Amino acid sequence: MTESTGRKARKMISWRGDVRDARELRLAGLALAGPPLVWLATLLALPCAALALVALAARGPYGQIVWSFSAANFKRLLGYGLFGWSPDFLLILLRSLEVALVTTVVCVLLAYPLTFHIACRPRKARVWWLTLIIVPFWTNVVVRTYAWLLLLSPQLPPAKLAAWAGFVPPGGALYPSELAVYLGMVSTFLPFMALPLYASVERLDWDLLEAARDLYAGRWTVFRQAILPQTLPGLSVGLVMTFVPAMAMFVVSDILGGAKQMLVGNLIQLQFGQARDWPFGAMLSMALMIMTLASLALCRRRPKNL
Repeated sequence: MTESTGRKARKMISWRGDVRDARELRLAGLALAGPPLVWLATLLALPCAALALVALAARGPYGQIVWSFSAANFKRLLGYGLFGWSPDFLLILLRSLEVALVTTVVCVLLAYPLTFHIACRPRKARVWWLTLIIVPFWTNVVVRTYAWLLLLSPQLPPAKLAAWAGFVPPGGALYPSELAVYLGMVSTFLPFMALPLYASVERLDWDLLEAARDLYAGRWTVFRQAILPQTLPGLSVGLVMTFVPAMAMFVVSDILGGAKQMLVGNLIQLQFGQARDWPFGAMLSMALMIMTLASLALCRRRPKNL
């Protein structure tokens, strides 16, 4: 192979369609990827690095940050304090994980029949159904949470029905309670699960479902072998968009739970607010970020049988 032939072989086609060599193509790729990388470094990497530094610092007597780096906040997160070991902070993290997990599972169970119902409607009717799903985004989550206070108040039928069934005392409300918290959480995050899942359901290959039924597959087998693999991309996005923010949500539990159950979002808000303990609040935020990254890694793992 001659030198000119080798140079021609190293030529590549760029995104514009003209012929460029490898060096020019690398420079063009760097020019395209450079601004997003700078944006991510400025708004994501640098704040995370600053948060990690603050988490290793200490709180001064008046709430100021003392730059004496140690693992005291990490030990405190694990429960080691002045009076020995206590599992309080670990229980708060586990409770937040439980609330987020239950919320995500309920959203999945509601989103599948909802999206199939919408996908089976006429095209014009789908627009109205999707609009009803998007409507909650038009109002603030605090306003929606206070709306649940009105719906669960003693004067309205849900509370009266619960009082008649003996779940609450006569004239009592359905809040503060775990039921109220989960109602608020599911209503907040159901659109985050339904919209990406609908994008996958709409593109289903219905011939595979018919073939599975023709082969006498049961409902669970049809779902596991024909529906789940096709909707897995939308389901993965919905899991991330639901589970991750649900772990850090504190407004719903504060209002509908009566601030009786401390979640990690409430604890972080308390440290950066009333307690003025920014280093420990940063350590809690780092723990929440690690839990988030772990959940993202689990969502990216695809079962081998799918």
